[in-house]
Amino acid sequence: MSAYRWKSFDENEDRPSKPRRYGVTEMRSPDYSLFNHNVLQDIFESMGEYVDGLKFSGGSHSLMPKSLIKEVIDMAHHHDVYVSTGDWAEHTIPKGPSAFKDFVEECKQMGFDTIELNVGSLGIPEETLLRFVRLIKSGGMKAKPHFEVKINESDIPRGTHRAFGAYIPPAPRSSEFVEDVDLLIRRAERCLEAGADMIMIDADDISKHADNMRADLIAKIIGRLGIEKTMFEASNQRTSEWFIKQYGPNVNLFIDHSDVVDVECLRGRNLGRNHASVLGSSYFLL
Repeated sequence: MSAYRWKSFDENEDRPSKPRRYGVTEMRSPDYSLFNHNVLQDIFESMGEYVDGLKFSGGSHSLMPKSLIKEVIDMAHHHDVYVSTGDWAEHTIPKGPSAFKDFVEECKQMGFDTIELNVGSLGIPEETLLRFVRLIKSGGMKAKPHFEVKINESDIPRGTHRAFGAYIPPAPRSSEFVEDVDLLIRRAERCLEAGADMIMIDADDISKHADNMRADLIAKIIGRLGIEKTMFEASNQRTSEWFIKQYGPNVNLFIDHSDVVDVECLRGRNLGRNHASVLGSSYFLL
């Protein structure tokens, strides 16, 4: 049966086997629908070799019984898949200074491997953020700060049809916060120096749509932080395709659980129509 395997890491020379430091695929758990236990089991059994991490996004685990969370975590570990808390740490801030330390300890007892820190939602000083990173590392877990770039709406060109050379009145400036990407990178670098294992980059305003990618910002972030230390949220299949075409199979991606097969085919670079894309096609594992 091994002769009929449709993909091999050694043959494609794209990524090493798990556990991987790059070419990581982290899978999002559904946060707006119920996660069918059998669906998760099927994904791990059929595609577990290509799934590196599972993230409880949207605070979905806060609605589940601890027994179910533990069962899901144990199932993931059985398939060498790490489990991330997602951006939930901000809910500990109003509870006092010791609440975050208690949160880290509880996550460790539950079996979580990674704690994600949503920098925008936390709303804490930079030194406090670095202290949180160190607390996570001292607790024996991995730390993943989550950054986002906010672009002023008036800085984004409008896609309206117009005659060549026609005058376009300037769009009014919005009050939306504009974050300097250099400041984001500096904060991320300090987090890595404090022991953070990887930096998550949010899709909003940078890579949410494949036809409106901020390739300049993405290149700057990867150029400064390195491809091994950055993970990009890919909101859809076409965004994943853009990242893999631009940066190769070793780019780290956070994707929806329904995109695992397509993304792995794209990483292989030898499947799909004209060896370019599997989007819009159906593939089955036999």
